[in-house]
Amino acid sequence: MEAPLEEIEFLARSTNRVEVLRSLASGPRTRRDLAAATGASQATLGRILEDFTDRSWVRREDGGYVATATGTLVADGIGDLVRVLETEAKLRDVVAYLPTAELSFDLRRLADAAVVVPTRTRPSAPLQRVLGEMADAERLRAFSHTLNEQSLSVAHERVTAGEGRFEAVLPASAIEALAVDDRLWEKLRALARSEDAALRVREEDIPLAVTITDEMVTLLVRDDGGILRASIHTDDPVVHEWAEGTFTRYWDSAEPFDPASFDR
Repeated sequence: MEAPLEEIEFLARSTNRVEVLRSLASGPRTRRDLAAATGASQATLGRILEDFTDRSWVRREDGGYVATATGTLVADGIGDLVRVLETEAKLRDVVAYLPTAELSFDLRRLADAAVVVPTRTRPSAPLQRVLGEMADAERLRAFSHTLNEQSLSVAHERVTAGEGRFEAVLPASAIEALAVDDRLWEKLRALARSEDAALRVREEDIPLAVTITDEMVTLLVRDDGGILRASIHTDDPVVHEWAEGTFTRYWDSAEPFDPASFDR
């Protein structure tokens, strides 16, 4: 009997082996079906099917092949591993900046997430993606350690035009930063006066920057110097539930925004 790591190595040495096993786990296939799905030659498929038959992972059935119960088990396991490694590769360049202590969901829930990073030609790509989602949202919620000028402007425009609702929880330090700029301060005050907006303030910091735009959750990832390194966008229901719950927790621990408390 092969050791488990040797079996993993056996599968990993050939993309065709993985593809053939996963294909057979989804239902019976002829050699022609497998050749069309993988692009492998008949000779290669013959060797793969022989190896799989020796391991009792597949059996012949009605002129074709199908995975056995244990073959399906292996296919599911290798599929999970591939998905994990795909997610890891997606997050590899930003994991150092992820506030993982605050993320109570399994990172595998980010398998289908879009990770947007700055580039030389599009240094503001992460923020622009977020602003685009905000501009289309009927309901926008945020809990964040800061509120930048562009996000404030989009929220202000949506609310004053009667096109959306905005709710946010911010730390006092974020409000103070806006209060020193007369133009931004007036936008924030006007936003707070609207019936379609509600702002709350916490004395304590918020170690995250998250927006919930309808069903989409976006996490802004910054380094210790405050530089935006990426935005992560997902409509995964588990992540959405986490974001909803975290927003509610911060909201319940905050006080309604009173501009007079920050007026200079």
